[in-house]
Amino acid sequence: MIRSYKFLLRPTTRQSLALGEMLRDHCSLYNGALQERRDAWRHSSKTSIIYGNQSAQLKEIRAFDPKWQGRWSFSSQQATLRRLDRAFQAFFRRVKAGQTPGSPRFKGVGHFDTVVFPKDGDGCRWDFTPHDPHTRVRLQGVGHVRVHQHRPVRGRVKTISVKREGRRWYVVLSCDEVPAEPLPPTSAVVGIDMGTVHFFTTSDGEHEPNPKFFDAAAEQLAEAQRHLATFPKRTQQRTKKHRAAARKVAKLHARIRRQRLDFHHKTALTLVRDHDAIAHERLNTADMTRAPEPRPDPQTPGAFLPNGAAAKAGLNKSILDAGWAQFLGILASKAESAGRLVVPVDARNTSRTCPSCGHVAKENRATQAKFVCVRCGFAANADHVGATNVLNRAGLVLSNAA
Repeated sequence: MIRSYKFLLRPTTRQSLALGEMLRDHCSLYNGALQERRDAWRHSSKTSIIYGNQSAQLKEIRAFDPKWQGRWSFSSQQATLRRLDRAFQAFFRRVKAGQTPGSPRFKGVGHFDTVVFPKDGDGCRWDFTPHDPHTRVRLQGVGHVRVHQHRPVRGRVKTISVKREGRRWYVVLSCDEVPAEPLPPTSAVVGIDMGTVHFFTTSDGEHEPNPKFFDAAAEQLAEAQRHLATFPKRTQQRTKKHRAAARKVAKLHARIRRQRLDFHHKTALTLVRDHDAIAHERLNTADMTRAPEPRPDPQTPGAFLPNGAAAKAGLNKSILDAGWAQFLGILASKAESAGRLVVPVDARNTSRTCPSCGHVAKENRATQAKFVCVRCGFAANADHVGATNVLNRAGLVLSNAA
């Protein structure tokens, strides 16, 4: 199995400055390569530059600028160029598919926060000082940086990434050949129905409360954002107060993100420990949270009819705050490691199908929380009905697969 491990770095003051310079130089390399591609395409020859062309120039760039670009890992600079190449590949794919293309843009220093080392031992080395009581990672141009390793690393370290989040620095290890850790069987199976009022409801009728971390911090976050809005959006040099206001907003968002991630990990772990098989709806949250299309008024050119955008915006915020996609990804990962089975099923009409007689109708969903079958009169909580139908569909999927 492939797993990622994320650890907090404890750099010294000098190492923190070096890490910041490393990010800035990689950002400059990314923007310079992007500018070269744009200029070549805008030329009358319409020259197309690919990753191989730009990677071949790295040797000359490093020799021309040994004080800055020349002191960083050659492989990490190649990874930065590959990052740009992937952005262009995605751009051309969207153009070909007729989607909104979204051309690759220049990165500001504050928005370029990750440097990737493609191979352990090439410009970086994990646990470089095993005799030291503290774990350290060696980074070319930075030194031996202390790592707060809060859990053991299993498998073989392949890729090492250094990431900045606010004022904190993290190292992310991508490992393969990670051994599984099977849990003892429980002979229990469950279906879950994701929601916004309750985070999810199980086929056993239990409701997992939705913590709504964003709503809990909404007032504090709104106050911080109002203060940040008093400063000019575009300026050559931010003042000390301006930077402090921006850090406060970023800090609040980071805390919400960490709270949500911690909740998802603990909730998924509980499900995996208590059940041998877990069924859930196959959800496409990107489409579910898409804004509704505008409705032009045929009677008045240039005017639009109500399209329910305000109500949809509130629902979208609740779905994104719950973080269904992140939770289901964590659940699948933990289940694979524990030898459990996760079965995604078709989500269509799970809350409109009567589990007693099988009748499917929109009218069965009397209210958001109440289900009453118009044919047989079966009544139950709508989320419980959805979870039961999810479990029933998972049984059909497993029987067909067998």
